[in-house]
Amino acid sequence: QVILVESGGGLVQTGGSLRLSCKAPRNTFSRNSMAWYRQAPGKQRELVASIHSGGTTNYADSVKGRFTISRDNANNTRYLQMDSLKPEDTAVYYCNVGGPYTSGRYYAGPFWGQGTQVTVSS
Repeated sequence: QVILVESGGGLVQTGGSLRLSCKAPRNTFSRNSMAWYRQAPGKQRELVASIHSGGTTNYADSVKGRFTISRDNANNTRYLQMDSLKPEDTAVYYCNVGGPYTSGRYYAGPFWGQGTQVTVSS
């Protein structure tokens, strides 16, 4: 069992920024790829951004140029920096770890964070 602890969500105005954090047990991220997903009310959970264990990142078209994954290996933490936020970014955001990275795409693994709410007001 891998426990992921998320933080950093909140309420922000359109155009604002937030940084989400996902902290994992030691060595989790060095051995595994991870990703951020989000789920808006009434919608399916969608992949937002991913980072391969080797460092390669990928982003959904809807967030490309606005969101950035970064890593702090010393503190076993991955971040999702979200800039130029829009009301359509409103969702619960989840980090996920342990999934396969196949043909440049991340597939969800078995371990999820508890989710953190991001609300962007217009």
